[in-house]
Amino acid sequence: MSMSSHAVLLSRIANRTAHAGVIGLGYVGLPLAIAIARKGFTVTGFDIDPGKIVAIEAGKSYIEAVGDDVLAVERNAGRFSATVDFDGLAACDVIVICVPTPLTRHRDPDLTYIVKTCQDIALRLRPGQLVVLESTTYPGTTTDVVRPILAGTGLDIGAEVFLGFSPEREDPGNRDFSTTSIPKIVAGDGAAAAEAMEAFYSAVVERVVPVSTTATAEAVKLTENIFRAVNIALVNELKTVFEAMGIDIWEVIDAAKTKPFGYMPFYPGPGLGGHCIPIDPFYLTWKSREYEMPTRFIELAGEINSAMPKHIVGRLAEALDIHLGKALSRSRVLIIGLAYKKNVPDIRESPSLKLIELIEERGGSASFHDPHVDEIPRTREYLSLKGRRSVPLSEIAGFDAVLVATDHDDVDYALIAQQAPLVIDTRNVFARRGIQDGVIVKA
Repeated sequence: MSMSSHAVLLSRIANRTAHAGVIGLGYVGLPLAIAIARKGFTVTGFDIDPGKIVAIEAGKSYIEAVGDDVLAVERNAGRFSATVDFDGLAACDVIVICVPTPLTRHRDPDLTYIVKTCQDIALRLRPGQLVVLESTTYPGTTTDVVRPILAGTGLDIGAEVFLGFSPEREDPGNRDFSTTSIPKIVAGDGAAAAEAMEAFYSAVVERVVPVSTTATAEAVKLTENIFRAVNIALVNELKTVFEAMGIDIWEVIDAAKTKPFGYMPFYPGPGLGGHCIPIDPFYLTWKSREYEMPTRFIELAGEINSAMPKHIVGRLAEALDIHLGKALSRSRVLIIGLAYKKNVPDIRESPSLKLIELIEERGGSASFHDPHVDEIPRTREYLSLKGRRSVPLSEIAGFDAVLVATDHDDVDYALIAQQAPLVIDTRNVFARRGIQDGVIVKA
Protein backbone atom coordinates (compact mmCIF):
# COMPACT_ATOMS: atom_id res chain seq x y z
CA MET A 1 0.00 0.00 0.00
CA SER A 2 1.46 3.37 -1.02
CA MET A 3 2.20 6.01 1.58
CA SER A 4 -0.17 8.98 1.89
CA SER A 5 0.87 12.42 0.65
CA HIS A 6 1.15 13.49 4.27
CA ALA A 7 3.36 10.60 5.28
CA VAL A 8 5.65 11.13 2.29
CA LEU A 9 6.00 14.83 3.13
CA LEU A 10 6.82 14.13 6.78
CA SER A 11 9.35 11.50 5.76
CA ARG A 12 11.12 13.88 3.38
CA ILE A 13 11.22 16.60 6.01
CA ALA A 14 12.61 14.19 8.60
CA ASN A 15 15.44 12.91 6.40
CA ARG A 16 16.19 16.35 4.86
CA THR A 17 15.35 15.25 1.32
CA ALA A 18 12.45 17.72 1.10
CA HIS A 19 13.07 20.43 -1.50
CA ALA A 20 12.07 23.86 -0.20
CA GLY A 21 11.07 26.85 -2.30
CA VAL A 22 11.05 30.39 -0.94
CA ILE A 23 9.13 32.99 -2.93
CA GLY A 24 10.33 36.56 -2.41
CA LEU A 25 14.04 37.00 -1.71
CA GLY A 26 13.92 40.21 0.30
CA TYR A 27 14.69 40.98 3.93
CA VAL A 28 12.59 38.01 5.06
CA GLY A 29 12.93 35.50 2.24
CA LEU A 30 16.67 35.44 1.63
CA PRO A 31 17.70 34.97 5.29
CA LEU A 32 15.02 32.27 5.63
CA ALA A 33 16.16 30.47 2.46
CA ILE A 34 19.76 30.43 3.67
CA ALA A 35 18.71 29.28 7.15
CA ILE A 36 16.80 26.35 5.61
CA ALA A 37 19.74 25.46 3.38
CA ARG A 38 22.16 25.52 6.31
CA LYS A 39 20.06 22.82 7.97
CA GLY A 40 20.72 20.47 5.05
CA PHE A 41 17.70 21.05 2.81
CA THR A 42 17.94 21.88 -0.88
CA VAL A 43 16.40 25.32 -1.41
CA THR A 44 15.36 27.23 -4.49
CA GLY A 45 14.64 30.93 -4.15
CA PHE A 46 12.11 32.55 -6.48
CA ASP A 47 11.79 36.26 -7.21
CA ILE A 48 10.38 38.44 -9.99
CA ASP A 49 13.36 40.81 -9.75
CA PRO A 50 16.11 39.55 -12.09
CA GLY A 51 18.58 41.90 -10.40
CA LYS A 52 18.41 39.85 -7.21
CA ILE A 53 19.04 36.63 -9.13
CA VAL A 54 22.04 38.15 -10.90
CA ALA A 55 23.48 39.29 -7.56
CA ILE A 56 23.01 35.86 -5.99
CA GLU A 57 24.60 34.12 -8.98
CA ALA A 58 27.55 36.49 -8.64
CA GLY A 59 27.86 35.56 -4.97
CA LYS A 60 26.82 39.01 -3.79
CA SER A 61 24.30 39.34 -1.00
CA TYR A 62 22.13 42.48 -0.93
CA ILE A 63 20.81 41.69 2.56
CA GLU A 64 23.01 42.55 5.55
CA ALA A 65 21.82 39.52 7.53
CA VAL A 66 23.29 37.22 4.87
CA GLY A 67 27.03 37.58 4.32
CA ASP A 68 28.65 36.90 0.95
CA ASP A 69 30.67 34.09 2.53
CA VAL A 70 27.57 32.36 3.92
CA LEU A 71 25.80 32.71 0.58
CA ALA A 72 28.82 31.24 -1.20
CA VAL A 73 28.97 28.19 1.07
CA GLU A 74 25.34 27.23 0.41
CA ARG A 75 25.57 27.91 -3.33
CA ASN A 76 28.82 25.99 -3.74
CA ALA A 77 27.39 23.07 -1.79
CA GLY A 78 24.43 22.98 -4.18
CA ARG A 79 21.95 23.61 -1.40
CA PHE A 80 20.79 27.04 -2.59
CA SER A 81 19.98 28.48 -6.00
CA ALA A 82 17.73 31.27 -7.21
CA THR A 83 15.61 31.84 -10.30
CA VAL A 84 12.85 33.92 -11.88
CA ASP A 85 11.34 30.76 -13.42
CA PHE A 86 8.40 29.76 -11.24
CA ASP A 87 8.00 26.42 -13.03
CA GLY A 88 10.54 25.15 -10.51
CA LEU A 89 7.83 25.28 -7.83
CA ALA A 90 6.55 21.92 -9.03
CA ALA A 91 9.68 20.26 -7.68
CA CYS A 92 9.32 21.82 -4.22
CA ASP A 93 7.87 19.86 -1.32
CA VAL A 94 7.62 22.96 0.89
CA ILE A 95 6.77 26.37 -0.58
CA VAL A 96 7.13 29.45 1.64
CA ILE A 97 5.59 32.76 0.58
CA CYS A 98 7.54 35.86 1.70
CA VAL A 99 6.11 38.60 -0.52
CA PRO A 100 5.25 42.21 0.39
CA THR A 101 1.88 43.18 1.88
CA PRO A 102 1.70 46.97 1.52
CA LEU A 103 -1.24 49.32 1.99
CA THR A 104 -3.23 51.10 -0.69
CA ARG A 105 -3.41 54.90 -0.73
CA HIS A 106 -6.54 54.58 1.40
CA ARG A 107 -4.71 52.43 3.99
CA ASP A 108 -6.51 49.27 2.98
CA PRO A 109 -4.61 45.95 2.71
CA ASP A 110 -3.05 45.34 -0.68
CA LEU A 111 -2.89 41.56 -1.17
CA THR A 112 -1.94 41.78 -4.84
CA TYR A 113 1.41 40.05 -4.31
CA ILE A 114 -0.10 37.25 -2.23
CA VAL A 115 -2.89 36.58 -4.71
CA LYS A 116 -0.58 36.57 -7.75
CA THR A 117 1.92 34.32 -5.97
CA CYS A 118 -0.79 31.85 -4.99
CA GLN A 119 -2.05 31.79 -8.57
CA ASP A 120 1.49 31.00 -9.73
CA ILE A 121 1.72 28.20 -7.15
CA ALA A 122 -1.67 26.80 -8.16
CA LEU A 123 -0.45 26.33 -11.73
CA ARG A 124 2.23 23.94 -10.42
CA LEU A 125 0.49 22.50 -7.36
CA ARG A 126 0.72 18.74 -6.78
CA PRO A 127 -0.06 16.29 -3.98
CA GLY A 128 2.42 16.20 -1.11
CA GLN A 129 3.23 19.90 -0.94
CA LEU A 130 3.16 22.16 2.11
CA VAL A 131 2.39 25.80 1.26
CA VAL A 132 3.23 28.33 3.96
CA LEU A 133 2.36 32.02 4.09
CA GLU A 134 4.82 34.17 6.07
CA SER A 135 3.76 37.60 4.80
CA THR A 136 2.12 39.75 7.47
CA THR A 137 -1.62 40.08 6.93
CA TYR A 138 -5.02 40.23 8.63
CA PRO A 139 -6.58 37.26 10.44
CA GLY A 140 -8.34 35.00 7.96
CA THR A 141 -6.12 35.58 4.93
CA THR A 142 -4.69 32.05 4.87
CA THR A 143 -8.10 30.37 4.89
CA ASP A 144 -10.15 33.00 3.06
CA VAL A 145 -7.71 34.11 0.35
CA VAL A 146 -4.94 31.54 -0.07
CA ARG A 147 -6.95 28.36 0.45
CA PRO A 148 -9.64 29.05 -2.21
CA ILE A 149 -6.98 29.73 -4.84
CA LEU A 150 -5.20 26.44 -4.10
CA ALA A 151 -8.47 24.53 -3.76
CA GLY A 152 -9.43 25.74 -7.22
CA THR A 153 -6.97 23.19 -8.62
CA GLY A 154 -9.24 20.37 -7.47
CA LEU A 155 -6.68 19.02 -5.02
CA ASP A 156 -7.89 18.21 -1.50
CA ILE A 157 -6.49 20.86 0.89
CA GLY A 158 -5.72 19.06 4.11
CA ALA A 159 -5.35 15.58 2.61
CA GLU A 160 -3.29 16.02 -0.56
CA VAL A 161 -1.94 19.55 -0.13
CA PHE A 162 -1.22 21.21 3.22
CA LEU A 163 -1.51 24.86 4.14
CA GLY A 164 -0.05 26.85 7.03
CA PHE A 165 0.89 30.28 8.33
CA SER A 166 4.04 31.29 10.20
CA PRO A 167 4.60 35.03 10.70
CA GLU A 168 8.05 36.37 9.92
CA ARG A 169 9.87 38.01 12.81
CA GLU A 170 12.92 39.47 11.12
CA ASP A 171 14.55 42.50 12.74
CA PRO A 172 17.11 44.04 10.35
CA GLY A 173 20.31 45.06 12.11
CA ASN A 174 19.63 43.06 15.28
CA ARG A 175 22.91 41.43 16.35
CA ASP A 176 21.38 39.44 19.19
CA PHE A 177 18.78 37.42 17.27
CA SER A 178 18.77 35.71 13.87
CA THR A 179 16.22 33.81 11.79
CA THR A 180 16.98 30.54 13.55
CA SER A 181 17.21 31.86 17.13
CA ILE A 182 13.90 33.78 17.13
CA PRO A 183 11.03 31.55 18.34
CA LYS A 184 8.75 30.68 15.41
CA ILE A 185 4.96 30.83 15.63
CA VAL A 186 3.41 28.08 13.48
CA ALA A 187 -0.13 27.01 12.64
CA GLY A 188 -1.69 24.67 10.12
CA ASP A 189 -5.03 24.60 8.35
CA GLY A 190 -6.11 21.35 9.94
CA ALA A 191 -4.33 18.72 12.03
CA ALA A 192 -2.27 17.23 9.21
CA ALA A 193 -1.00 20.64 8.11
CA ALA A 194 -0.22 21.59 11.71
CA GLU A 195 1.90 18.46 12.08
CA ALA A 196 3.77 19.23 8.85
CA MET A 197 4.33 22.85 9.89
CA GLU A 198 5.78 21.86 13.25
CA ALA A 199 7.98 19.20 11.67
CA PHE A 200 9.40 21.52 9.01
CA TYR A 201 10.09 24.56 11.17
CA SER A 202 11.45 22.44 14.04
CA ALA A 203 14.08 21.25 11.58
CA VAL A 204 15.09 24.86 10.82
CA VAL A 205 14.75 27.00 13.96
CA GLU A 206 15.65 26.50 17.60
CA ARG A 207 12.16 26.82 19.03
CA VAL A 208 8.72 26.39 17.52
CA VAL A 209 5.57 27.77 19.17
CA PRO A 210 2.44 26.08 17.78
CA VAL A 211 -0.92 27.89 17.98
CA SER A 212 -4.37 26.50 17.31
CA THR A 213 -5.34 28.18 14.01
CA THR A 214 -3.81 30.14 11.18
CA ALA A 215 -6.00 33.12 12.13
CA THR A 216 -4.47 33.03 15.61
CA ALA A 217 -0.97 33.02 14.13
CA GLU A 218 -1.90 35.95 11.89
CA ALA A 219 -3.24 37.80 14.93
CA VAL A 220 -0.03 37.17 16.90
CA LYS A 221 2.04 39.05 14.36
CA LEU A 222 -0.35 42.00 14.28
CA THR A 223 -0.47 42.11 18.07
CA GLU A 224 3.32 42.29 18.33
CA ASN A 225 3.56 45.25 15.99
CA ILE A 226 0.46 47.05 17.26
CA PHE A 227 1.97 46.88 20.75
CA ARG A 228 5.04 48.70 19.51
CA ALA A 229 3.11 51.20 17.39
CA VAL A 230 0.82 52.20 20.26
CA ASN A 231 3.64 52.60 22.77
CA ILE A 232 5.76 54.62 20.34
CA ALA A 233 2.74 56.84 19.70
CA LEU A 234 2.38 57.33 23.45
CA VAL A 235 5.95 58.57 23.91
CA ASN A 236 5.68 60.70 20.75
CA GLU A 237 2.64 62.40 22.23
CA LEU A 238 4.31 62.76 25.62
CA LYS A 239 7.28 64.33 23.88
CA THR A 240 5.14 67.13 22.44
CA VAL A 241 3.44 67.73 25.80
CA PHE A 242 6.72 67.75 27.74
CA GLU A 243 8.32 70.05 25.13
CA ALA A 244 5.66 72.63 25.94
CA MET A 245 6.48 72.24 29.63
CA GLY A 246 10.23 72.51 29.11
CA ILE A 247 10.79 68.90 30.17
CA ASP A 248 13.24 66.60 28.36
CA ILE A 249 11.37 63.40 27.36
CA TRP A 250 14.66 61.52 27.05
CA GLU A 251 15.60 62.29 30.64
CA VAL A 252 12.12 61.23 31.75
CA ILE A 253 12.40 57.87 29.95
CA ASP A 254 15.92 57.21 31.26
CA ALA A 255 14.70 57.76 34.80
CA ALA A 256 11.46 55.82 34.36
CA LYS A 257 13.20 52.73 33.00
CA THR A 258 15.10 52.29 36.28
CA LYS A 259 11.86 50.89 37.70
CA PRO A 260 12.40 47.10 37.65
CA PHE A 261 8.74 46.24 37.04
CA GLY A 262 5.65 47.64 35.33
CA TYR A 263 7.52 49.74 32.77
CA MET A 264 9.18 49.11 29.41
CA PRO A 265 11.04 51.92 27.62
CA PHE A 266 9.95 53.06 24.17
CA TYR A 267 11.50 56.05 22.47
CA PRO A 268 10.16 58.93 20.35
CA GLY A 269 11.42 59.73 16.87
CA PRO A 270 10.70 61.59 13.64
CA GLY A 271 8.09 59.06 12.53
CA LEU A 272 7.70 55.32 12.01
CA GLY A 273 9.52 53.32 9.35
CA GLY A 274 10.14 49.75 8.30
CA HIS A 275 8.05 47.02 6.75
CA CYS A 276 5.88 46.31 9.79
CA ILE A 277 4.97 48.97 12.35
CA PRO A 278 3.71 51.73 10.01
CA ILE A 279 1.61 49.21 8.06
CA ASP A 280 0.49 46.20 10.09
CA PRO A 281 -1.91 47.94 12.52
CA PHE A 282 -4.04 49.09 9.58
CA TYR A 283 -4.54 45.47 8.51
CA LEU A 284 -6.43 44.89 11.73
CA THR A 285 -8.36 48.18 11.63
CA TRP A 286 -9.52 47.26 8.10
CA LYS A 287 -10.57 43.74 9.07
CA SER A 288 -12.35 44.95 12.22
CA ARG A 289 -14.83 46.93 10.10
CA GLU A 290 -16.26 43.61 8.92
CA TYR A 291 -17.30 42.96 12.51
CA GLU A 292 -18.43 46.55 13.15
CA MET A 293 -15.80 46.79 15.89
CA PRO A 294 -14.04 50.17 16.13
CA THR A 295 -10.30 50.27 16.74
CA ARG A 296 -10.07 53.83 18.01
CA PHE A 297 -6.95 53.25 20.09
CA ILE A 298 -4.98 51.78 17.19
CA GLU A 299 -6.15 54.40 14.72
CA LEU A 300 -5.29 57.23 17.10
CA ALA A 301 -1.78 55.79 17.48
CA GLY A 302 -1.48 55.73 13.71
CA GLU A 303 -2.53 59.37 13.47
CA ILE A 304 0.00 60.46 16.12
CA ASN A 305 2.89 58.57 14.53
CA SER A 306 1.97 59.72 11.02
CA ALA A 307 1.97 63.35 12.21
CA MET A 308 5.51 63.24 13.64
CA PRO A 309 7.40 64.24 10.45
CA LYS A 310 5.26 67.38 10.19
CA HIS A 311 5.92 68.13 13.87
CA ILE A 312 9.67 67.75 13.35
CA VAL A 313 9.67 70.07 10.34
CA GLY A 314 7.75 72.61 12.42
CA ARG A 315 10.40 72.40 15.13
CA LEU A 316 13.09 72.78 12.46
CA ALA A 317 11.46 75.93 11.08
CA GLU A 318 11.10 77.35 14.59
CA ALA A 319 14.75 76.65 15.44
CA LEU A 320 15.98 78.24 12.20
CA ASP A 321 14.01 81.37 13.00
CA ILE A 322 15.10 81.60 16.65
CA HIS A 323 18.77 80.68 16.30
CA LEU A 324 19.65 81.87 12.80
CA GLY A 325 16.94 84.38 12.04
CA LYS A 326 16.29 82.52 8.80
CA ALA A 327 13.14 81.14 7.20
CA LEU A 328 12.94 77.47 6.25
CA SER A 329 12.02 78.54 2.72
CA ARG A 330 15.52 80.05 2.35
CA SER A 331 17.42 77.28 4.12
CA ARG A 332 19.45 74.24 3.12
CA VAL A 333 18.97 71.23 5.41
CA LEU A 334 21.09 68.08 5.62
CA ILE A 335 19.25 65.06 6.99
CA ILE A 336 21.40 62.47 8.75
CA GLY A 337 20.08 59.01 8.01
CA LEU A 338 17.82 57.92 5.18
CA ALA A 339 17.33 54.41 6.58
CA TYR A 340 14.39 53.92 8.92
CA LYS A 341 16.58 52.53 11.73
CA LYS A 342 20.20 52.69 12.79
CA ASN A 343 23.00 50.70 11.18
CA VAL A 344 20.96 49.21 8.32
CA PRO A 345 20.44 50.21 4.67
CA ASP A 346 16.67 49.60 4.79
CA ILE A 347 14.64 52.66 3.74
CA ARG A 348 11.18 51.06 3.60
CA GLU A 349 8.58 53.55 4.87
CA SER A 350 11.42 55.71 6.20
CA PRO A 351 10.24 59.00 7.76
CA SER A 352 13.33 60.66 6.23
CA LEU A 353 11.69 60.49 2.82
CA LYS A 354 8.66 62.31 4.20
CA LEU A 355 10.92 64.86 5.92
CA ILE A 356 12.61 65.68 2.60
CA GLU A 357 9.24 66.09 0.92
CA LEU A 358 7.83 68.33 3.68
CA ILE A 359 10.92 70.56 3.80
CA GLU A 360 10.82 71.08 0.05
CA GLU A 361 7.06 71.69 0.07
CA ARG A 362 7.81 74.65 2.36
CA GLY A 363 10.42 75.99 -0.06
CA GLY A 364 13.53 74.68 1.64
CA SER A 365 16.24 72.48 0.16
CA ALA A 366 16.85 69.02 1.65
CA SER A 367 19.75 66.61 1.14
CA PHE A 368 20.79 63.52 3.07
CA HIS A 369 23.88 61.80 4.39
CA ASP A 370 23.74 58.07 5.11
CA PRO A 371 26.79 55.78 5.32
CA HIS A 372 24.55 52.81 4.50
CA VAL A 373 22.54 54.26 1.59
CA ASP A 374 24.41 55.71 -1.39
CA GLU A 375 21.38 56.59 -3.48
CA ILE A 376 17.60 56.79 -3.12
CA PRO A 377 16.09 53.91 -5.10
CA ARG A 378 12.71 53.89 -6.79
CA THR A 379 9.91 53.96 -4.22
CA ARG A 380 6.16 53.75 -4.62
CA GLU A 381 5.35 57.09 -2.99
CA TYR A 382 8.46 59.21 -3.55
CA LEU A 383 9.24 58.76 -7.23
CA SER A 384 10.64 62.30 -7.56
CA LEU A 385 13.41 61.53 -5.05
CA LYS A 386 14.82 58.60 -7.03
CA GLY A 387 18.51 58.97 -7.82
CA ARG A 388 19.43 61.52 -5.15
CA ARG A 389 22.80 60.63 -3.65
CA SER A 390 24.21 60.77 -0.15
CA VAL A 391 26.15 63.98 0.54
CA PRO A 392 29.54 63.65 2.30
CA LEU A 393 29.86 65.21 5.75
CA SER A 394 32.72 67.32 4.43
CA GLU A 395 30.04 69.53 2.85
CA ILE A 396 28.34 70.46 6.15
CA ALA A 397 29.48 74.06 5.85
CA GLY A 398 27.12 74.55 2.93
CA PHE A 399 24.02 73.80 5.02
CA ASP A 400 22.08 75.98 7.42
CA ALA A 401 20.94 73.08 9.59
CA VAL A 402 21.55 69.38 10.15
CA LEU A 403 18.58 67.23 11.16
CA VAL A 404 19.42 63.86 12.72
CA ALA A 405 16.67 61.43 11.74
CA THR A 406 18.58 58.16 12.13
CA ASP A 407 21.34 57.69 14.68
CA HIS A 408 23.74 55.44 12.76
CA ASP A 409 26.81 54.57 14.85
CA ASP A 410 29.30 55.27 12.05
CA VAL A 411 28.62 59.00 11.76
CA ASP A 412 31.02 61.66 13.07
CA TYR A 413 28.64 63.49 15.42
CA ALA A 414 31.45 65.53 16.97
CA LEU A 415 32.23 66.95 13.53
CA ILE A 416 28.56 67.77 12.97
CA ALA A 417 28.32 69.58 16.31
CA GLN A 418 31.46 71.58 15.58
CA GLN A 419 30.67 72.62 12.02
CA ALA A 420 26.89 72.78 11.66
CA PRO A 421 25.33 76.21 12.42
CA LEU A 422 22.31 74.41 13.87
CA VAL A 423 21.53 70.78 14.76
CA ILE A 424 18.06 69.31 15.23
CA ASP A 425 18.38 66.03 17.11
CA THR A 426 15.35 63.69 16.98
CA ARG A 427 17.23 60.73 18.49
CA ASN A 428 19.01 62.27 21.52
CA VAL A 429 22.29 61.06 20.01
CA PHE A 430 24.37 64.07 21.06
CA ALA A 431 23.31 63.94 24.71
CA ARG A 432 23.91 60.19 24.82
CA ARG A 433 27.45 60.75 23.55
CA GLY A 434 28.08 63.69 25.85
CA ILE A 435 28.55 66.12 22.93
CA GLN A 436 27.65 69.69 23.92
CA ASP A 437 29.36 71.76 21.22
CA GLY A 438 27.34 73.99 18.91
CA VAL A 439 23.65 74.77 18.86
CA ILE A 440 21.76 71.51 19.40
CA VAL A 441 17.97 71.48 19.63
CA LYS A 442 16.13 68.32 20.64
CA ALA A 443 12.97 67.60 18.67
